[in-house]
Amino acid sequence: MKNLIKQLLFLCLLALPFTAATAQQTDAKAKSVADKVMKNMGGEKNWKKTRFLAWTFNDQYQIWDKKDNRFRWEMDSLVAVINTQTKDGKVYVEGQEVQDPATKQKMLDRAYALWINNSYWLVMPFKLQDPGVTLKYVGEEQTIDGAKADVLQMTFEEVGLTPQNKYHVWVDKDKGLVTQWAFFRKFDDAEPAFTRRWSNYQDFGKIKLASDRSNPQSDFELFNIAAPANVPDAVFNSPTPVEKL
Repeated sequence: MKNLIKQLLFLCLLALPFTAATAQQTDAKAKSVADKVMKNMGGEKNWKKTRFLAWTFNDQYQIWDKKDNRFRWEMDSLVAVINTQTKDGKVYVEGQEVQDPATKQKMLDRAYALWINNSYWLVMPFKLQDPGVTLKYVGEEQTIDGAKADVLQMTFEEVGLTPQNKYHVWVDKDKGLVTQWAFFRKFDDAEPAFTRRWSNYQDFGKIKLASDRSNPQSDFELFNIAAPANVPDAVFNSPTPVEKL
């Protein structure tokens, strides 16, 4: 059990969408491109109507209830179920609920951070114009696959857990969809920590989601993506891993 607890407490996050150092204003060109992305992804109305999302990220399976702010995370026999607003919840190891208050709180805090990180790897294009996000139009560039794209810079103010992060997002000129992204650990870094594809779009309900996050150096993919209309409470509350939706 102790090894499984350590697995959650020390699980490394690959990237987090957090705050920039200074406040700015989104420019008109960037907003126009972001509006096009939202429309081509299914639109804001359908995004808001999509209640449940499920996916596997880096060997972690999770189910998110956007409406009721529930997030279920599991890896091996380790399970965490949290409320993403209150951050309250339960943690189970090998089917047994963790009772020690300090250990439980540390694990819930980690699960909350994983919700932020792992969901961003799935739904980032829908969050281009979230409150606290500033977009700047960088210009036209080619992706690593040679396609023409508009490039947006994303920075953040007073949202998230850590400061000074930045993203560049490539939006395909023809498709109007995000096809690549780059993560900068610090706002003033000259080079990104990574640049990866955002591709292999499929329809899930009335929205589009992409599974491919590969680059020339490594393959990386999100699996078991689903947007079911309903998820029983028993699935969210199970103390042991559940079948993929």
